[in-house]
Amino acid sequence: MALDPVAALELRSVDLHSPRNNKGHHTQEMGLKRLIVRRGQPFVLQLHFNRPFHPGTDHITFVAETGPAPKELLGTRATFSLTKTRGGNVWSVSDFTIDSNSLFVSLFTPANAVIGYYTLKLEISQGQSHGVTHLLGTFILLFNPWSSEDDVYLPSEILLQEYILMDYGFVYKGHERFITSWPWNYGQFEEDVIDICFEILNKSLYFLENPSKDYSQRNNVVYVCRVVSAMINSNDDNGVLQGNWGEDYSLGVSPLVWNGSVAILRQWAARGGQPVKYGQCWVFAAVMCTVMRCLGVPTRVVSNFRSAHNVDGNLTIDTYYDQNAEMLSIRKQDKIWNFHVWNECWMIRKDLPPGYNGWQVLDPTPQQTSSGLFCCGPASVKAIREGEVHLAYDTPFVYAEVNADEVVWLLEDGHAQEILAHNGSSIGKEISTKMVGSDQRQNITSFYKYPEGSPEERSVFIKASRKMLGSRKALSRLLDLLGSGGFRNQPVQLQLHLARVPEWGQDVQLKLHARRVPDRAHPQGPIRLEVRFCAQALLHNGSTREPLWRQLVHLNLDFGEEVQWPLLLPYDNYRNKLTDEKLIRVSGIAKVEGTRRFLLVLKDISLEPPHLSIEVSERAEVGKALSVHIALTNTRMVALTHCTMVLEGSGLIHGQIANDLGTLAAGHTIQIHLDLYPFKAGRRQLQVLISSDEVKEIKSYKAIFVAAARAF
Repeated sequence: MALDPVAALELRSVDLHSPRNNKGHHTQEMGLKRLIVRRGQPFVLQLHFNRPFHPGTDHITFVAETGPAPKELLGTRATFSLTKTRGGNVWSVSDFTIDSNSLFVSLFTPANAVIGYYTLKLEISQGQSHGVTHLLGTFILLFNPWSSEDDVYLPSEILLQEYILMDYGFVYKGHERFITSWPWNYGQFEEDVIDICFEILNKSLYFLENPSKDYSQRNNVVYVCRVVSAMINSNDDNGVLQGNWGEDYSLGVSPLVWNGSVAILRQWAARGGQPVKYGQCWVFAAVMCTVMRCLGVPTRVVSNFRSAHNVDGNLTIDTYYDQNAEMLSIRKQDKIWNFHVWNECWMIRKDLPPGYNGWQVLDPTPQQTSSGLFCCGPASVKAIREGEVHLAYDTPFVYAEVNADEVVWLLEDGHAQEILAHNGSSIGKEISTKMVGSDQRQNITSFYKYPEGSPEERSVFIKASRKMLGSRKALSRLLDLLGSGGFRNQPVQLQLHLARVPEWGQDVQLKLHARRVPDRAHPQGPIRLEVRFCAQALLHNGSTREPLWRQLVHLNLDFGEEVQWPLLLPYDNYRNKLTDEKLIRVSGIAKVEGTRRFLLVLKDISLEPPHLSIEVSERAEVGKALSVHIALTNTRMVALTHCTMVLEGSGLIHGQIANDLGTLAAGHTIQIHLDLYPFKAGRRQLQVLISSDEVKEIKSYKAIFVAAARAF
């Protein structure tokens, strides 16, 4: 009697083991329903057939495809057969085990594979005839900083916890002497954020121009970073955010209103890719941090205080004052931002000579074009520190942001009369990022430049100047600066100090400290000073509004004498005249009577907003009520009107909670009690923002550790 032929192999079902694989690939926070894996790392599949699989006689082939027109030549299609062991950094399926009618296989994606959505198919060969093709399912492939073969490899679990897995953080704002930490909800693991990230890539001009070519380059982290940098702003395309550095936000919302990235990304996606109004530098950078961490690139947000925007690339920023101490907003493109915020992404730079791997600057704020689009970077932080400004991308621009010199001029009848100050170290101060594993600020200025005034710093500056300006211009500029040293030899030292902490809604009390010192023109004897003071609202871009306060002071100073002169800037003078940042620049120009000599004294003042307190019940647990108590006392002399409150926090709140609070009278307190129900365990951050017509950014946060739900 003849034996029955073996039945043809038929696929009955497939299990992608998404929960198990996602946990192994550090993507479980994005959800467990879909398979989301990282390249350069195997994941397990279970195929269930109509009969046991026979390795010797059954022939199965796997096909992985991504993009609009998958091709093996472009790296968007891969075909690979079952083998016993994996061989090298290529698509493979191996290490299989057979259990009854089930076949367990390990699928490996190369560490240089294109990231994105993949379809996975199985072809079962039936002898000489054509095989049968089955769709096994889909998966999402991300960069893998845990893989030593990946260009984003970061060999530190502590750093990976911070720069990939941490879904909240801080953006540092304000002024170099009053740095404020602004809590931010990155929310890169909210379930729809990963889809929005790939939608961003698919709306880029590169994709619209040539979709297949764009997809084929998505294996390259340098390429992906540049695309995202261009797509976060909307200057060339339907990017995520529209910038607004004016003061009219009536067609959208003030950049100060945002608590996190998720609401911005969701609004952009829900409106079909229409830019969200409005963003400024810290919003652009925080949203880019969300996108890059979600895609698997270690990323942090960096703030540079007194950041130069040097359009003509001459490494000099000129500012102007008149004899009445008014800072003049002459129409010039060069600026010194009070602070500017960008990103650093961690990667290997195979496109550069050895030695420039690691942190790279990427700046999504639209300041100037790069290869025709408003994007910036990646520029190697090491290259910036060493003055290697010829290295790609946009290194001269970033170098100037942290190293340009400031020259302050006295203007008379529209002409620059003399140099009041030449500051070689006033740009690029207190470069800051969040400290790893802490809510503290880390000063990383030394990563960008050698100590100011050190031989190494001057040597690097001269090298960069020669590369950017040419040898002749660099030399003439150096001679100009050496020749402008006369202003340093002055008969008086002037300083402005705050008499107490300046609070919005209160008078500002200052002291002028003057000390007579010897100089060549006045070696001894008394001198008389006429000091004109001017206060102006200081804008984020470093320019000012019209004067809001003036004062004239006459001082007689004998040799060796010191005096302190009180100055009062009343609240009524600045009420309704400041920008949302609540910054004031007080300038003084002192004229030495009987001479043509002038001295400059400056003080920037950041007014403190009212204090917001947040208290929570002692223990937070997934699924259990967490009691939150928020209190705001208006200690100022005026009411806060149209108060609104927004709460946000990934793992604590789905989306946002918003409430209208009405008017908070002077001296009164608002108290809010509410219960939250955390839905994710681990370290979380609750952010609270209260805005009013008078003060836009009354903000605070509470770090909360959420315990996993207790098993019963």
